[in-house]
Amino acid sequence: MKKVITYGTYDLLHQGHVNLLRRAKALGDYLIVGVTNDSFDRDRGKLNVRNNVLERVDAVKATGYADQVIIEDYVGQKIDDIQKYNVDIFAIGSDWEGKFDYLKEFCEVVYLPRTEGISSTMLRAETTPDVRVGVIGCGRVAHRFLPESAFVSGVHITAAYDINPEATKQYVAQAEGVEHCETVEQLLSQVDALYIATPHLSHYDYVRQGLQVGKHVLCETPMVLDKQQAVDLYRMAEERGCILMEANKTAHCPAFNHLMVMVKSGLIGDVVDINASLSKLWDDNLTLREFDPAQAGGSMYELGSYPLLPIVKLMGVDYEDVHFYSRFKEGVDMYTKGVVRYPSAVCSFQVGLGVKTEGNLVISGTKGYAYVPAPWWKTDYFELRYEDQNDNKKYFYKWDGAGLRYEIQEFISCVIAHRHSSARLRRKESIFMAEVMQRFTEKENMISI
Repeated sequence: MKKVITYGTYDLLHQGHVNLLRRAKALGDYLIVGVTNDSFDRDRGKLNVRNNVLERVDAVKATGYADQVIIEDYVGQKIDDIQKYNVDIFAIGSDWEGKFDYLKEFCEVVYLPRTEGISSTMLRAETTPDVRVGVIGCGRVAHRFLPESAFVSGVHITAAYDINPEATKQYVAQAEGVEHCETVEQLLSQVDALYIATPHLSHYDYVRQGLQVGKHVLCETPMVLDKQQAVDLYRMAEERGCILMEANKTAHCPAFNHLMVMVKSGLIGDVVDINASLSKLWDDNLTLREFDPAQAGGSMYELGSYPLLPIVKLMGVDYEDVHFYSRFKEGVDMYTKGVVRYPSAVCSFQVGLGVKTEGNLVISGTKGYAYVPAPWWKTDYFELRYEDQNDNKKYFYKWDGAGLRYEIQEFISCVIAHRHSSARLRRKESIFMAEVMQRFTEKENMISI
């Protein structure tokens, strides 16, 4: 049996894709199609916003030409796949002429003619409207948001507002075409969506104000510090047909998402323990918001949503209790350790602004464990380790820029495709984080150290 393999992104699957798959199938008896899991088109310099990997896999299967569909996860995988599946022919579009000649050492390489006059890039340009985004809060994170958004197709930042007019002035000076708005109402009148990067305690009012007039909202993490507020906002978004998403960049990190899939598939057995740490050793300058109790400063509010993420992704929202052990100074926690107990597992996290810890993530299972070195929250590398070290595996991924482009891409994709929930950070998981924050605020099961 002659095996053929081909690869592609297959975003907005069109007749050109179908023709190429048909031609590849005709070269042999069995066609393997690799669908790239990283939708970043390096040559085009944009993140696709239309079809996620599962949608693209389903579209390829629906053509009827693929006998097997696999996911392309990493650079160099083509050689591994050719040897693993005993491939006879590697087929690819003629626009890649010569670029895969190095594979001739392993199999025959065929460049197939592509269908002229149609491409995913053209379709995106014709069918993807720009989403006009207004920025509320022109601080540090918002200054990273502006250049990161340039890597995502379909997004156009058009307006900005900050309670401090001077901050808005400095922000709009960075980019052409971004209007300085003197009021939130002025900003809302000229945008389709909001990015909110203000201090924590103002999130609820700004999100609610945007949703009330039908605007989609991407709000920095933690979105709110109260469970009922989170429930109310998600309910309002659903009633108004709006997308509401919490901007937790780790939730959209490619490596983190792949790790979650691997652990959930049982590669390290049943998870019985998760430990995640994150700390930043800052000067405890009480003029900074991060150390101001009146502005929800402190380690838990500032950093807690990140180590809570792997816990809720793997163990779910049905926990039994949570305990906190905190070191306070001038009314804010400089360090907090939390212990979240589930029926069949115990999970812990450490966050610190005045105490330094090793920023690792360790997920312990009945067959092995996952180890993610610091800084795990923006990882490009992790390991699966076992009793027999010969079974250990290392995984490498690319982390681009500040990482905000991944969450922007998912947000814009949800807006365009009218997907009201993202699997990367579901509503119930966001509500879980708000609930844990509320329990910390109320000092439930808290011991000061």
